[in-house]
Amino acid sequence: MRGTGASPDASKTDVNAGGLVGGETAHQGSELERALADRHALIQLCLYALDRARSGGVVERIEQGLAGVGVVAVRPDGERFDPSLHEAGGAVETDNPTLDGLVAETEVVGFADHDRLLRAPVVMVYKKR
Repeated sequence: MRGTGASPDASKTDVNAGGLVGGETAHQGSELERALADRHALIQLCLYALDRARSGGVVERIEQGLAGVGVVAVRPDGERFDPSLHEAGGAVETDNPTLDGLVAETEVVGFADHDRLLRAPVVMVYKKR
């Protein structure tokens, strides 16, 4: 996942007494909060639908739509297993010591909204015999 993308001038932004940035009013702030809550609810609904979709084409289209708004699928196959980012679903035994601790396969796709992990992927991890 990448950095926050905050602009270098972000610290120079004026904050008024109401805690709102720039010239926002309390009404604009509540509209923004509502829009963000609605976005979150729609993302959760899309993930629910994606998990239950039976068609590979439907799954692909939902993933593309989510990616268009910054919600990307997380498939860490071949990466080092990290329990803070991945959920272990099981182990795959290997005689190859270089594979030990790497993600062998993603069982359940995870999702990240820009830099924030929404759902950790469930993965199978190589384990030395």
